[in-house]
Amino acid sequence: MSQCTEQEIARLLHLVSPQRREQALAYKHLFGQFCCLKSYELLLQLISSSRFVSPDSEIRTPDSRLPIFLYNEYGQPRLEGGPCFSISHCKQGIAVVVSEMPIGIDIEHIREAKSELVARTMNEKEQAEIWAAQSPNIAFTRLWTQKEAVLKMHGTGIISIDGMKNTLVALENIDLQTKVNINKQYAYSIAIPR
Repeated sequence: MSQCTEQEIARLLHLVSPQRREQALAYKHLFGQFCCLKSYELLLQLISSSRFVSPDSEIRTPDSRLPIFLYNEYGQPRLEGGPCFSISHCKQGIAVVVSEMPIGIDIEHIREAKSELVARTMNEKEQAEIWAAQSPNIAFTRLWTQKEAVLKMHGTGIISIDGMKNTLVALENIDLQTKVNINKQYAYSIAIPR
């Protein structure tokens, strides 16, 4: 995140599609603009250097040679004819994943486990796990990223905070990986179907 400068944003603005440029400039703060642009650049690097995309792939427009996002009814982006992907960012980092199957990722700074938010988003078992943990903040953030990654994989994202309680109840067909970096104060989770 140390790359978040006006100069870097100016450089990135010239590398993205007009659609992404407009989205980035809609952010009022430099940090939001940077995350929007940098995540797109990382996505381009992943899809162009991987087995998912050939140089003449249909996910690139003939004029700009840059992918265009399409959005489902929940506002979740996808690439027509391209690989599945998921993007997330927070103050500590940007996360981008690409897969042949639906995939979801969420990265969050370690956030405070506020009683009201825990009660609204976690089921009883998860609440007990959070309050019994050595660090309730880490336990809450870990579970939050898992839930959001699963919801992104399903193509919905968070529709309602109150609807998050049972997101992790039936995961028999989902691989869920979570990493916590205590030193840098973030956690991220990736969800992908088995």
